[in-house]
Parts: sequence; structure tokens; C-alpha cells
Amino acid sequence: MDKEKHRIQKPESRSQNRKIKNKTASPVFWVLCALLCLLVSGCALPRIVILDDPLTPEEHINLGVAYEKKGEFNPAVEEYQKASERLPAAYLYLGNAYMQMNRLEEAEAAYKKSIKKSPETADAYNNLAWLYYVKRDNLDEAESLVLKALQIDPSRGDYRDTLDKIRELKSGNGL
Repeated sequence: MDKEKHRIQKPESRSQNRKIKNKTASPVFWVLCALLCLLVSGCALPRIVILDDPLTPEEHINLGVAYEKKGEFNPAVEEYQKASERLPAAYLYLGNAYMQMNRLEEAEAAYKKSIKKSPETADAYNNLAWLYYVKRDNLDEAESLVLKALQIDPSRGDYRDTLDKIRELKSGNGL
């Protein structure tokens, strides 16, 4: 009798297995469910979108100066680059940061951009002249640059100091 019960139970369990197999969803169903979840979750999740830079160019410069004071020149350069998109004076700060990092070619390019975009910035002329002095290169150009800086702002003693050092180097080298 136990055998009969056992035999009877087996077919029932097979039919239950068939029912379960028949109730499994097709891959199309799962794809549709996944797409529905994506659509619903995409609409329900909050999104933060920043269309414009929240900081002004001046705030980027201030942030760059703060980084420079801490000796963090790479973040300072990033801030000056952001500021330079809308404020030509930022190229002067960018050149100064590159000078401190001893990246002289980049400093030279930044000073030249500062002069081109804002020709009344005397510091850019003086700093480019100082860069040439440091490199011991283009000393005639350096002298004319610092003279231009003095023409814009004759009251600056540091410009006169730059001029004196360039002339001293030129006379010492016989240039």
C-alpha cells in the first residue's frame, strides 16, 4: 500500500512541476519589466543638474589664491583656468602659478595671453620680463617689456628693480 501511495504521489508532483514550468515567465516578459522599472525609476529619482558655474570668475581667482597660499598649485591652476574663460586678468594669476611650479613655457604662454587680452595690465609685462630674466633668454625683449610696464605704471619700484637686474645681466654678459 505504501507503494501505491508513493506511485500516486509521483504523478501529482510531476503535474505540479509542469504547472510551475508553465507559470515561468518568458524572456520578453522580463525585458518588458526591466524597461518599465527603468522608466519609472528614471522619473522618480531626483537629479541635480548644474547648467552654469555657480562661482564668478573673481571667486575662482580668490579660491586659486587660497590654494596657492597653501602650496597647492594644481588646484590653483584649475581655478585660474576656469576664471580665465570669462576674465582675462586670470591669465596673470595662471602665469604666476606656473612660474612657482617652474613650468616656464606655460607661464610664458599665460603672460602673453594676459598681455594680448588685457594690454593695460602692467604686471603681465613685468612678470614676463622677469621670466626672461630667470631663463637668461630674450633679454632685449625683457627690457622692452619692463619699460612698457613702467610706462603703464611708473610708480612701481619693483618694475624698476626688474629693469635694473635685466640691464645688469645684459652688461655682465656683454649682450
